[in-house]
Amino acid sequence: MTVKVPYQPLPVDQSGVVYAHGPDSVVHPDVPAGETIEFVWNDSTVYPGTSRKFWVHVPAQYDPSEPASLMVFQDGQWYLDPDGQVRGGIVLDNLIHRGEIPVTVGVFVDPGVFVDSENPKNRNVEYDAFDDRYVNFLLTEIVPQVTDRYAISDDPDRWGICGGSSGGNCALTAAWMRPDKFRRVVGYLSSFVQMPGGNPYPELIPRTPNKPLRIFLQAGHRDLGWNEPEGNWLAANLRVAAALAEAGYDFRLVLGDGGHSPNHGGVLLPDALRWLWR
Repeated sequence: MTVKVPYQPLPVDQSGVVYAHGPDSVVHPDVPAGETIEFVWNDSTVYPGTSRKFWVHVPAQYDPSEPASLMVFQDGQWYLDPDGQVRGGIVLDNLIHRGEIPVTVGVFVDPGVFVDSENPKNRNVEYDAFDDRYVNFLLTEIVPQVTDRYAISDDPDRWGICGGSSGGNCALTAAWMRPDKFRRVVGYLSSFVQMPGGNPYPELIPRTPNKPLRIFLQAGHRDLGWNEPEGNWLAANLRVAAALAEAGYDFRLVLGDGGHSPNHGGVLLPDALRWLWR
């Protein structure tokens, strides 16, 4: 099938580009809104001493007799915020209403913080590590609180995970470590350069038997360090995408302008979800 894309002039200045949200990212009066429930989690054994919130967005079409798909989002409050750049709950409501993706429960998880600490943020410890701690945290501490309350499919092809910046490489690592659980991945402007020990994926992907993953990546021409020999977010994302291409993965890379901002990835979320669940 041939798809004709309307002409869009390219901006000359690539650094200050902002993308406009499409109709899938705004509230429509004829689309029933899902219910969002807030949880607090202070009892982590994987990350002892941390506190965090997470939100579960249950679509209006949810039917307990028909197990739903599951989509986990890192940086939960940012990705759920209806006035933010991503607007995850609104996008889910719109796409589910039109039948463009299956009925999907969204789980929006904040990174942990240490209350009353001089260094309260645990985000980079959780998101940048190349190990199975974070995915085990999701599977043993967060997801069970969802599956205890809602009927969720146990088919890993119906479980996805999404994040941006450090949350992007976290999403890929979670699925890489546990493809028996998560098989749909969205990574925006992923911070592969911040992974302790370096970015493992360009060398790891070609020499590892292919995993049953479907991966959507977004990178920016003017991401951090875009013209530097080291610490180059753009180059690291391109190397990961090249490795996926050469290994024959089912993946898609969207390259845009602008800097290290959630704007472009947020605008792309409806298309990313449609592509993931096609």
